[in-house]
Amino acid sequence: MSFYALGVNPALVKTLTKKGINDPFPIQQASIPDAIAGKDILGQGQTGSGKTLAFGLSLLTRLAGQKAKPHKPLALILAPTRELAMQIHTVVNELASAVELKVQLVVGGVSYRDQIHGLKQGATIVIATPGRLIDLQQQHKINLSEVKVVILDEADQMADMGFLPIVKQIMDLLPKHGQRMLYSATLEKGVNALVDRYLKDPVSHSVDSAATAPAKMTHHLLLVHPDDKAEITYRIAARTGKTIMFVRTKHSADRLSQKLAAAGIPNASLHGGKSQAVRTRTLNEFKSGKTPVLVATDLAARGIHVDDISLVVHVDAPTDPKDYLHRSGRTARAGEEGVVVTLTSSKAHTSVVKLTKQAGVDAEVLRVRPNTPEFISLTGAREPSRVPWTQPIPAEKPTQRRGGSRPNSKNRRRRPR
Repeated sequence: MSFYALGVNPALVKTLTKKGINDPFPIQQASIPDAIAGKDILGQGQTGSGKTLAFGLSLLTRLAGQKAKPHKPLALILAPTRELAMQIHTVVNELASAVELKVQLVVGGVSYRDQIHGLKQGATIVIATPGRLIDLQQQHKINLSEVKVVILDEADQMADMGFLPIVKQIMDLLPKHGQRMLYSATLEKGVNALVDRYLKDPVSHSVDSAATAPAKMTHHLLLVHPDDKAEITYRIAARTGKTIMFVRTKHSADRLSQKLAAAGIPNASLHGGKSQAVRTRTLNEFKSGKTPVLVATDLAARGIHVDDISLVVHVDAPTDPKDYLHRSGRTARAGEEGVVVTLTSSKAHTSVVKLTKQAGVDAEVLRVRPNTPEFISLTGAREPSRVPWTQPIPAEKPTQRRGGSRPNSKNRRRRPR
């Protein structure tokens, strides 16, 4: 079935065709017609299943050509993290001009000025994180009284991050009669309460259970002697292709990143302790392949939506099956194949096997040394150059609380008379 047959605006279909996107994914085939018809949607699907285009195309088709008043958007998309909001913005904004719609990103960690200017220009669609949105609403810089459509993406992560109270506060500001679409991997931790409270007779669309891994993703437990772990990690990182390595803490991420660089491996670390400018640059360089290895924490896992990641490595095994799936979901996206390996010791082997089974994964167990042929074949491991790699990093500007100077008279310099 084509996007045109699903009811997507012809101008959007033309734009998709130019990008080489012709065949809808299952979640898109299932949900787009109902969403265009204005029905409330409850969508569940694995990461990489195409949810962003599913709700994005529906929203753009519904609002095509409509104009918004200054500070009064007609649609709102809420995402739990800046990275995810930015990636949604990239997808939606690239299509919006085809149907004459303006899109504004509203997130923390960056200046208020450009965001307020965009709202003043009559942004039809606002893509936001909850904290910055409610901040601007309380400053009377955004008015939600004319929002026709609201979309909550990754609602379960909002719950995990403690955002549900502020999400409810935002939802209560919206008009009572409007379309609501909620997308979530699970309905745990209060997400179901959001559905019951704000969605009216939602049409449910679930494509592949989020409790299990995609069929094209293979999982392996590598039993590693503690003395070999560092060398095995270096050799995996030296492979060809995009690789994400997950560790538990920000300190561990920065430390591993430094060690990989010392071994001659281009890489960067990503975690909540980085400024937004650095996080954006890091993701862009990873997407482009300039730094083919990304060292990340669990907090960053759900915000990484990058194609062509062929290997995910749990350098530190997660402690929760949901974290395992969220990390692993960075590969095998959009129908592609991917490999997930977890490094573990013989001592921790039993608990890691239990974790993967709870995640619905039957992982192959392999005892390896740095030169084990099966290990090299599975991961593409190579001997690193051992020539220290350095990357010039622009100096960061000191960041102020709440993402920058607030637009009030105290922060304005008086012009000399």
